[in-house]
Amino acid sequence: MLKVNPRTLLRQCLWLTQRHAHSQVRVRFAPSPTGQLHLGGLRTALYNFLYARHLGGKFLLRIEDTDQTRLVPGASERLVEDLLWAGIEIDEGPGFGGHHGPYIQSQRIEIYSKSIKQLLENGSAYRCFCTERRLELLRKEALRTRQVPRYDNKCRHLAAAEVERLLAQGAPHCIRFKLTEHEEPLEDLVYGSVQHNVSDNEGDPVVMKSDHFPTYHFANVVDDHLMGITHVLRGVEWQISTTKHLLLYKAFGWQPPRFGHLPLLVNADGTKLSKRQGDIGIQHFRERGYFPLSLVNYVVSAGGGFQHRAHARQQLLSLPELCQQFEMERVNAHPSRLSPELLDDLNRLEIGQRLAEPDSRLKLVQRVQQLVKQAYPEHSNLDLSEAHIVDVLNWSSQRLTLLQDLTSSKLSFLWVKPANFELKDLSAEQLSSLLADLDSLDNFHKDELNGKLKEFAQRESLKFPLLMKTLRAALSGLKEGPGVAEMMEILGKPVAIERLREALPKAETNLRQTV
Repeated sequence: MLKVNPRTLLRQCLWLTQRHAHSQVRVRFAPSPTGQLHLGGLRTALYNFLYARHLGGKFLLRIEDTDQTRLVPGASERLVEDLLWAGIEIDEGPGFGGHHGPYIQSQRIEIYSKSIKQLLENGSAYRCFCTERRLELLRKEALRTRQVPRYDNKCRHLAAAEVERLLAQGAPHCIRFKLTEHEEPLEDLVYGSVQHNVSDNEGDPVVMKSDHFPTYHFANVVDDHLMGITHVLRGVEWQISTTKHLLLYKAFGWQPPRFGHLPLLVNADGTKLSKRQGDIGIQHFRERGYFPLSLVNYVVSAGGGFQHRAHARQQLLSLPELCQQFEMERVNAHPSRLSPELLDDLNRLEIGQRLAEPDSRLKLVQRVQQLVKQAYPEHSNLDLSEAHIVDVLNWSSQRLTLLQDLTSSKLSFLWVKPANFELKDLSAEQLSSLLADLDSLDNFHKDELNGKLKEFAQRESLKFPLLMKTLRAALSGLKEGPGVAEMMEILGKPVAIERLREALPKAETNLRQTV
């Protein structure tokens, strides 16, 4: 029998594990908890998720909270909730486990301290003792001479003895990274070859602040390396900073990940989306009643990454389908225009899809019941049967965009049954005859209904406007609203006949009193 040295076997297993971990795609979404998740952030998270799932990789969530002055309490929790609502599964992150944590930057300060020490020791970074007042004077002077404000790298040239003296005095200081020329172009996964020499336009950047918290650029690079990130997909606004990140990787002697920058999302008129727009937050879309899959397809429709889809306005792809079809090579390199009309179309499609499945249909019914009760809390005689709500949803799926639209005052007759109403202009015999006519209809469409009602009025020698007024009141208790035939169609045959039949005993009582 062949004997194997246990240590040799262990080394081989470790090598294979490391090789597999390196070859597996690992991406991350790294937001700052300074506000709500908006469309741009969802697009970044979504494309990272699609790319990872398409290649069998992992999606990580990292919270970048090093700027403690801008933190919003509860923002991280709401952000995670929005991602999960959209169907984005988190493989590693705060509360989701993983072997590369902590996944919150404020809990990684010791890691950054060790890393910054490495840069100081190899001469890639230095301590800067410049005061805020001096930096402000530099800025004002640059503006006065119409130049771009930049640090003049003064402390880069301090003698070692001077640095020791200032440290002994307890002088406050930050740590800056020495920028060097970077002549190699960035091979962007979306934009191709991009050249930007950051040292031509910037002074040495701060990588560790005086409060011992790292800056975004430094923590970003350290975390991506230690977490094994293989691909970084982020907004194009970060493209200009990537050269700086590549220089940091070089200073550490680390292999950088591949970078891809996603184009700007813009409004339909080409203007830039702004976080200050109250209508681009994911919470806004959720509160209005848009469904997750419709919003996901909406974002994808603008950003590319898929083969051109004919009749895209009528197509709603599931997340597994989107993951399977996603191709990085097809992501747009030009600003992505959003069309709100498309979102409305997609939401109607999703309502239709949910109606077709028993489980999701029941959830729709329960949601409508909840919305109606909230809209009409003072009414106890609400018509909220499952069959009635399904009929209404089938009618509305191609007409209305949101479930909330069903609770508008114009459609209150759908839910609020007329109370204390008596038919005074129809006899019991006439009403019974009308009910029989309506019950015989196979097609309960407004055109057929209108014809049948006119035929009934002529046969019974009734004035048609008076009949319409009476039936409207019996069906809805309202004096205004849609036409009676349309109202009947919307209510559906069972409910319309039931409401008219409920008036029948009152008509018979009225008839007996008259006799």
